[in-house]
Amino acid sequence: MPRMTMIEAIRDALDVMMGRDDRVVVYGEDVGYFGGVFRCTQGLQQKYGRTRCFDAPISESGIVGTAIGMAAYGLRPCVEIQFADYMYPAYDQITQEAARIRYRSNGDFTCPLVIRMPTGGGIFGGQTHSQSVEALFTHVCGLKVVVPCSPHDAKGLLISALEDPDPVIFLEPKRLYNGPFDGHHDRPVTPWSKHEAGEVPAGHYSVPLGKANIVRPGSAVTVLAYGTMVYVAQAAAADAGIDAEIIDLRTLVPLDLDTITASVRKTGRCLVVHEATLTSGYGAELTALVQETCFHHLEAPVTRIAGWDTPYPHAQEWDYFPGPARVGRALQEILES
Repeated sequence: MPRMTMIEAIRDALDVMMGRDDRVVVYGEDVGYFGGVFRCTQGLQQKYGRTRCFDAPISESGIVGTAIGMAAYGLRPCVEIQFADYMYPAYDQITQEAARIRYRSNGDFTCPLVIRMPTGGGIFGGQTHSQSVEALFTHVCGLKVVVPCSPHDAKGLLISALEDPDPVIFLEPKRLYNGPFDGHHDRPVTPWSKHEAGEVPAGHYSVPLGKANIVRPGSAVTVLAYGTMVYVAQAAAADAGIDAEIIDLRTLVPLDLDTITASVRKTGRCLVVHEATLTSGYGAELTALVQETCFHHLEAPVTRIAGWDTPYPHAQEWDYFPGPARVGRALQEILES
């Protein structure tokens, strides 16, 4: 089975779907001729032409607004916001239009739209190229929110998103584009070509939305993570020698609550890890759900490890980033509670 980077897997998913369905169109800033700032769409314009893959003006609200019209008309647009940090001008279009079309039309119209956004830090992008914005979308009824952590899942989840009849926010952890990252920034990164999660089947396949993945079985504590934090959690558990069960959520909305509750009821302890700021982050929702559904099984309070409540710094990036040392200390404290 061929191995790909996450960039190549995303490009392959777009290629597969553009070949299968001529309603799929791809566009955004520098997406066409240039192939995207991270080259996720490289070669698609040459293969499918400038009416299927093209560049858009530097206007996020215009990109999303036109895509909503295309989706309502019957196309299946997949647009790219160059960095998740740039999505704010389009937030009104996403939350007030795309998310509401099915409801406000009583089901007469749908919005089969995918919005791709590179997210998260770890690349010294500073405060305007490192934000994790997932909680701003999980709060909005009518949107699905996806965060893959491997090339295999990125391709399968993106195909599922492109086939979905409703709008999907597809957040791509850019620190994982070329290899898994365990938070040890001073160590060499293993490329996807040498990692089993880099194996990507050829052709069409899908990973269902709303189905989590247990990446590491365990019995001592449940760790809920997504994106880059999946690998940080694995490193933390290995470094601390803790038998943690690590769950990659993969999709935040819809959420696989059954897998979460089964695990927490087994272990009796739960740690939630995400890169976004702590206050009102998605971890708060996860913590509340675990508390509500697993209260009588908990042996210790549910704990959250997240980014600090401050803009993402450039010079002190690794002090902000929730690394394996901080996650490992939290795991030890939970077991001692």
